[in-house]
Amino acid sequence: MNASFSIRSLVSKALHLRKLTPDIENGINTELTRLGYVSDADYEALELLMSELDAGRIKLVASF
Repeated sequence: MNASFSIRSLVSKALHLRKLTPDIENGINTELTRLGYVSDADYEALELLMSELDAGRIKLVASF
């Protein structure tokens, strides 16, 4: 699987669930660390996720 697609997949999953779970957040962080950079497409996806979080349409789910 293409790593960039993986980041966008994780963002898409969070948007669909309307939740940013610890597993999704960890997956995004792992891919970003592994890649060492953010592509334009990934940046746009992450920017959308952050704006949805800021607007309250996506809930941040705390780990237990």
